[in-house]
Amino acid sequence: MGLVKKFMTVGGATLGSRIFGFARETLMAAALGTGPMADVFYAAFRFPNLFRRLFAEGAFNAAFVPLFAKEIEAHGVDGAKRFSEEVFGVLFTVLLLITIGMELSMPLLVAWVIAPGFTDDPEKFSLTVKLAIVMFPYLMCMSLTAMLSGMLNSLHHFFAAAIAPVFLNVVMIGALLYALYTGAEPAQTAWYLSWAVLAAGVLQMAVVYAGVRHAGISLTLKFPRITPNVKRLLILAVPAAVTGGITQINQLIGQAIASGKEGAIAALQYADRIYQLPLGVVGVAVGVVLLPELARALKSGHAREAANTQNRSIEFVLFLTLPAAAALWVLSDEIIRVLYERGAFTEHNTAVVASILAIYGLGLPGFVLIKALQPGFYAREDTRAPMRFTAISVVVNSALAITLFPFIAERGIATAEAAAGWINTLFLFTTLLRRGHLQWEWSLAGRALRLLIASVAMAGVLVYLSDRWAGWLSSQTPLWTQLGALSALIGVAMVVYFGLAFAIGGADLGMIRRNLKRRAPAPVIPGDGEQR
Repeated sequence: MGLVKKFMTVGGATLGSRIFGFARETLMAAALGTGPMADVFYAAFRFPNLFRRLFAEGAFNAAFVPLFAKEIEAHGVDGAKRFSEEVFGVLFTVLLLITIGMELSMPLLVAWVIAPGFTDDPEKFSLTVKLAIVMFPYLMCMSLTAMLSGMLNSLHHFFAAAIAPVFLNVVMIGALLYALYTGAEPAQTAWYLSWAVLAAGVLQMAVVYAGVRHAGISLTLKFPRITPNVKRLLILAVPAAVTGGITQINQLIGQAIASGKEGAIAALQYADRIYQLPLGVVGVAVGVVLLPELARALKSGHAREAANTQNRSIEFVLFLTLPAAAALWVLSDEIIRVLYERGAFTEHNTAVVASILAIYGLGLPGFVLIKALQPGFYAREDTRAPMRFTAISVVVNSALAITLFPFIAERGIATAEAAAGWINTLFLFTTLLRRGHLQWEWSLAGRALRLLIASVAMAGVLVYLSDRWAGWLSSQTPLWTQLGALSALIGVAMVVYFGLAFAIGGADLGMIRRNLKRRAPAPVIPGDGEQR
């Protein structure tokens, strides 16, 4: 399967998840708005989400996948299975201990880390603690799911792992519909959502485990032992965990600062959900597919193939995120109004969330490029350099958020996150280039400039049309009229951008066709008797 086809497989599944996520957030906005219960739920949910990124996605996509690929190359599927069982036993034990410790410490964690601004309101503080206790075991489910997903991705079975997040949104949508149908109070709705998160975690783990069994590997829980392979994994995973959770770390810092203003946490979350669509569809697809591709190529001695794969991934990212960033900047008001402005979500809420979304849009290409650049380090089993860059970006984010929040409130936090993302991208790019792991291509630079020109031209068309169609996009018009007008704007934008990008040489159909058909060199697995 070609590189772009793999991106499309993962991206398509992720797109389905994000669409359900939009439906979930729309129902959340109608049920809770940006009121105190929305702040409470999102604050409580952020904590297990942070640890999921730190201990699950970041650590295992960075550390586990290259080692698992090495085991496949050296000892075949049986060796990879033994390695997986060693890791599974240690991971399960560590996660169980962490979960117990965090549950017991939750009041202190809420007061000092999650939402220090809630301590002045005993009711909000108490409910946040209780909801966080219910949802924290979600970390255990998702960390084990991440390990199983890493196995599937390394075996080139991408779909099951990519589709699993859909189930979180489906279960939460069910809880919201039940709450709206029964007329539940906001606090009761938050309880329903918390239990839905836990149930969804168990369901996601079951789906991915079924995928692993289908791929021909069955795992058994073994007594935890620190074998040489597990020790190597831990050495790689600790810095990778910090690096992989950069976005969540920055958002947690922003949340702690925002907890001092009512409604700020929810406003940031609603904007975050929108920009997570392109970030998830493109960024997750690139990160999930690129790491095992690079690891396999490097382990097989195909360094040139690895460098070419990395460059094509960067090109793919720019091709899709530059126009997305321009559209989010121009259409932020229209997008938020159409998706959220109803029920408890007011016109004032729209203005606040839209301003945050526009800033996130400017940071979007940087956030996604991080996903395309970090695998260049991880595939070479270097997790320390990205961790150092992450530390710098976290310092920048904290300093800017603390400085700007008193002046521009939520927009200051969004500005800090976007700036930190671009700084991290710059460090990753220049380091890979300096080490010779990334090949500078003037042709790629030229195409990137042409893509930027096409994006600016598209933004100009959107500014003109959004002004002319303002009546159809007004909250006073029926929802279907608003949706139709917004869809038409997006359709016109796509025609303008893609038409101009291909016309001026920013993209090339032949290149895309070749990447759709290109296959990575197939490594020989000793003892397997065939190529895979």
